[in-house]
Amino acid sequence: MKQILECISPIDGSVFATREVLSLDEAKDVVASSRAAQPEWAARPLAERIELVMAGVAAVGAMNDDIVPELAHMMGRPVRYGGEFGGFNERAGHMASIAADALADIEVGEDETFKRYIKRVPHGVVFVVAPWNYPYMTAINTVAPALIAGNTVVLKHATQTLLVGERMEAAFRSAGLPEGVFQNVFLSHDVTNDLIAGNAFDFVNFTGSVGGGQAMERAAAGTFTGVGTELGGKDPGYVMDDADLDAAVETLIDGAMFNAGQCCCGIERIYVHESLFDTFVAKAVEIVKGYKLGNPLNVETTLGPMANVRFADEVRAQISEAIADGATAHIDTFPEDDGGAYLTPQILTNVTHDMRVMRDESFGPVVGIMPVKDDSEAIRLMNDSEFGLTASLWTRDVERAQSVGDQIETGTVFMNRADYLDPGLCWTGCKNTGRGGGLSVIGYQNLTRPKSYHLKKVTS
Repeated sequence: MKQILECISPIDGSVFATREVLSLDEAKDVVASSRAAQPEWAARPLAERIELVMAGVAAVGAMNDDIVPELAHMMGRPVRYGGEFGGFNERAGHMASIAADALADIEVGEDETFKRYIKRVPHGVVFVVAPWNYPYMTAINTVAPALIAGNTVVLKHATQTLLVGERMEAAFRSAGLPEGVFQNVFLSHDVTNDLIAGNAFDFVNFTGSVGGGQAMERAAAGTFTGVGTELGGKDPGYVMDDADLDAAVETLIDGAMFNAGQCCCGIERIYVHESLFDTFVAKAVEIVKGYKLGNPLNVETTLGPMANVRFADEVRAQISEAIADGATAHIDTFPEDDGGAYLTPQILTNVTHDMRVMRDESFGPVVGIMPVKDDSEAIRLMNDSEFGLTASLWTRDVERAQSVGDQIETGTVFMNRADYLDPGLCWTGCKNTGRGGGLSVIGYQNLTRPKSYHLKKVTS
């Protein structure tokens, strides 16, 4: 009997969608068709691949009125925010615009006797394992450039957002992508492991938990298959003594609470110069008290449920442990907090790095705020983490931000903004956040391999 995947809606705990997983043999057939389609796809002119991919992106946009409430049902994001198509389109569009330059041959030299150059050639079949928190935007980070570069793509989405991959495949097929070039699959963990360990793919891109990333790397061990990962985060914000305080509070608290705190680069800990600390906390508390927790299908809701009760349980546990150890909670329990997926957002002070809420990934609507006396203390605390995705620095001094940024162990340094992926920059991390990089020219480098040509024209 086949395993059934169930998407449990956080709105009311009901089963929103089910899908049957593929057997190993069925999955191998999908990969085989992807591999068979790849040479012809790669042989198409780059401009033609770009046109087809962007037509697929537009086809996803045409579905947005259906996608937005569907996402609310599957993972709880309020409909008032309009879905992900803006970022989805921006990222794909940027990668399309830089493709010709990013994938151009590197000319090494040519004269009467030799022609030498380096091509960037596609890996072959790229396997994308995408998460549920921003299921369209995180998937397109790899799907668009992988296809544009001449790879074929097999997409596996998280069970929490079970229908996303289906929608993307249908959109891209309707836009004219040939059969086998972009396929969605429903797989068990065991079949996923067996495919990777069996060298079914030429490159694997995974976004998810540290444990999931470790499982991917273990499965790929010895196959020499490249694995790119974006895993956990505990992203800090640092408000310096010369910061625009109002802008810092508004942006950092939004970065901590938006999408119920379920953002890869969400702000999970904030360090504020001691001269601004009390005012920052007071302003932050007022912002959070103004949130409307509720059913994400209601347009007045600004904070929906967490995607799953077990995610909310972990956040509640971190908050409870911190309070037991002396932390101060500033937000009274909201009436809509049901002890399940609907969770009161929380601001904590009197926190220390001995508390899990300041060390472990929370991935929920809670943030701890600590005072610091200077840049040195802030740098030490920001680096006191097993993760390294982004850091948000607030100051009016660009050189100061650059100096502090140079000392932070992180993949991206923001100044006076947070929680945003600029597709012109490499999206990357360090430490337990993973390795590799997406978007930008570097994204294309990771989705292709170099191939050198040393052509001798004269033999006598």
